[in-house]
Parts: sequence; structure tokens; C-alpha cells
Amino acid sequence: MTIPNPKFQIFSGKDDQFYFRLKAENGETILSSEGYSAKASCENGIRSVKESAVNIDLFERKTSQSGQPYFVLKAA
Repeated sequence: MTIPNPKFQIFSGKDDQFYFRLKAENGETILSSEGYSAKASCENGIRSVKESAVNIDLFERKTSQSGQPYFVLKAA
């Protein structure tokens, strides 16, 4: 799967941590990160996702309690 124009957004949470999310073309959030204490670390997380996204073996498919599918991108 290829996202034509991936849009990563960095934001800070109420806990003063930096997070990123990946938005689809329709504006839906399709990936959310863990919290990072430094913005540079958050930016490095985005780079890591971009590099890891080509390896399907790093994606773990799961189903939520409500029956919705989701995935977890495991660290390389």
C-alpha cells in the first residue's frame, strides 16, 4: 500500500510530550505515535516510520474490542 501524499503532523500533548500522526487524503488519522520528550526525537520517529513502512513484516494486524481492524508498526 502506498499513500500518495503522506501528511505527518507533529503536535504537543497536554503532557508536554511531542507526538506525530499520519493523515490520509480524506483527513482521517491513520497512524498515531507514542510520546517523545524532544521534538527531534519525534522527527526521528517519523523518519523511522517512513523507512519501516516498506516492510510488511513489521506490521502486526489486530482487531479492537469493538471489532475494528487496526495495526501496530513494530520497531525495526
